Amino acid sequence: MITIATRESALAMWQANHVKSALEYAHPGLDVRITGMTTEGDRNKSSPLSRIGGKGVFVKELEVALMEGRADIAVHSMKDVPAELPKGLILGAICEREDPRDAFVSKRYASLDELPDGARVGTSSLRRRVQVRLRYPGLDYPELRGNVDTRLRKLDDGEYDAIILATAGLLRLGLADRITGRLSPDMCLPAAGQGAVGIECREGDKRVMELIEAIDHSATSLCVRMERSVSQALGANCTLPIAAHAILDGEAISLSAFVSDIAGENRISVHERGAAIDGEAIARRVGAALLAQGAADLIEGA
Repeated sequence: MITIATRESALAMWQANHVKSALEYAHPGLDVRITGMTTEGDRNKSSPLSRIGGKGVFVKELEVALMEGRADIAVHSMKDVPAELPKGLILGAICEREDPRDAFVSKRYASLDELPDGARVGTSSLRRRVQVRLRYPGLDYPELRGNVDTRLRKLDDGEYDAIILATAGLLRLGLADRITGRLSPDMCLPAAGQGAVGIECREGDKRVMELIEAIDHSATSLCVRMERSVSQALGANCTLPIAAHAILDGEAISLSAFVSDIAGENRISVHERGAAIDGEAIARRVGAALLAQGAADLIEGA
């Protein structure tokens, strides 16, 4: 038997059931059970993430369940997993990635270009807010918290003229028809790990590690681990807008990264392309380049 710890939102349960099905297919006869939990990020839906501990508030309770032995694995949206994991826990597998781009969603407007000055564009992400504001400084960007259904309902009720969500989450929930447009990475670089589902487990738990290794997607794993390496180099959390996105193209791989202050006034971008076999080294160089170009000062200032 193997027990999965997960949040109880519709998207988190989709992810957990996706992993459950993959494990059962890879290991016929394996008994896989799901345990739903409520995290601090789920309970506090009014405060900005940057004020309540960053995206890690969505994973802490699940990690406690792992460390206490109440679960064997925890399933996460990789963009919510902090750069540094608690001692004794590791990322054992990363499943194949869905579209990592951000989605523009609106009932009245076909694109960001059509929004009038002062239009309200809801997002909970500093990363999205800063990057989109660079192109559209005349728009208003109020905080938007809650699960996907809650955010869509607030849009439908007229509280916002448009909202920005992860494309992957909408696709996984069968809500592709709500996507008005997808933002290109050139305009809004995705968060590290966005679109990927990760499986966290106890370090040294060989039985579990062997089971989940069968559903690891090597290409996605390489890209996401490179992106997370950048976040680790910056000591990333939600207090600064940080993005990192790797693309594997045959035997070559490219990595783009972005960091700015909260106001978006000081911005640093780095891009490097090279052989996929050198992915780890590329990620280290990109992280070092960001720091050398002033990211260290931004972090200290934050």
